[in-house]
Amino acid sequence: MLSRRQFLTTLAGSAAAAATWSPLPTTCAAAQNNNPPRKVALIATWVKKYAHAQHFIDRFLEGYGWHGKHHYPALKLVSLYVDQFPEGDLSRDRERRHGVRIYPSIAEALTLGTSKLAVDGVIIIGEHGDYPRNEKGQKLYPRYRFFKEVVRVFEDSGRSVPVFNDKHLSTDWGECVEMVEDSKRLGFAFLAGSSLPVTWRIPATELSLGTPLEESVCACYGGVDSYDFHGLETAQCMSERRAGGETGVRSVHAVKGANVWEKLADQPETKRLLFAALARSHTCAGAPGYTYSQPSLDWIRRASPEAVAYFIEHRDGFRTTLFLLNGLIRDFNYAGKVKHSSQIVSCQMQLPMPPRYTTLADFFNPLVNNIEKTILERKATYPVARTLLTSGMTLSGVESLHRGQVKLLTPELKVEYEAPAQSTFWRA
Repeated sequence: MLSRRQFLTTLAGSAAAAATWSPLPTTCAAAQNNNPPRKVALIATWVKKYAHAQHFIDRFLEGYGWHGKHHYPALKLVSLYVDQFPEGDLSRDRERRHGVRIYPSIAEALTLGTSKLAVDGVIIIGEHGDYPRNEKGQKLYPRYRFFKEVVRVFEDSGRSVPVFNDKHLSTDWGECVEMVEDSKRLGFAFLAGSSLPVTWRIPATELSLGTPLEESVCACYGGVDSYDFHGLETAQCMSERRAGGETGVRSVHAVKGANVWEKLADQPETKRLLFAALARSHTCAGAPGYTYSQPSLDWIRRASPEAVAYFIEHRDGFRTTLFLLNGLIRDFNYAGKVKHSSQIVSCQMQLPMPPRYTTLADFFNPLVNNIEKTILERKATYPVARTLLTSGMTLSGVESLHRGQVKLLTPELKVEYEAPAQSTFWRA
């Protein structure tokens, strides 16, 4: 047992050490380089544990792991607008502990209570919260409304700054297009989407630009108008690198249950890609009584009786198929077929969801890093056209199911773009 003198000596030594070393730096990277950090406003639906807004806010305030170090963004979160304050709200705690003021309106959050834009970047997190659903089952998050209020401040101020929008753009195609057109009209960098294209891949697969792909498949899980968007991004961030680039989508046909397997019966290459994607899964449920068994469609059908699939034809003849296989897997897996060969490219986009697999949700780290780069460089790290197209594909899949699983022609989805020279996925 320590004597009182020994205890006080130890305590004094600890205090001296604390005075010379701190686990948290007092300044961010930009300030250390004699540059003031860029100011950022964050607009959120609500802030609860594990909600998207909590993940973004805490990374901008506390930093995050990046390439073996704890990285502090060269950005300063200076203001919040929060639409709802449910039980378990964390936004007021962040305001108290970090001095990030919660403003009563989006305009005040962007102007810091003045009459003109006073921040260098805007982050819109319209995900989670108590919002109504329409007759199609779409949850009516206010992403478009948030975005238009931001645009109004830009117009009134005579200048604009980079904007990030979490996940798909809107539940209405016309609003999606308008958001992208606003960014072009006002000349600001517009980044959007989810973590799937930028999270780490197992294995770390990079498709060269111009790869002669002819088909992509994503096997994943989740709900319609939510995780279907994640699955479509999983496929699209690979498909867009094909020879000729992205040309847009000609048709979308969404089916569920027994209709999935009936439609797949005459598509042997798609079936082959489905099994290749499932071979990358870390969560695939084995047949009853087995720790390992040879996969079969009958096994998948029994494990996922309410399966949903989107069969998508692109304008250049390319095909994308999304399988939502609840009950069978709980991860996001890609497989692509190279033309004129038997080669299949496959990987898993790692997305270990909290709290089942981790409490950290580290897949938000690369997304926050891309936001940081976009705001600092005033240039989106990947094209918003990808998110525009995947938003449209999602909306068309929802509409196809709503109309009774009919095939929809989609002339409005003529979204053409080129992928960036290098993928932006996390090479951890």
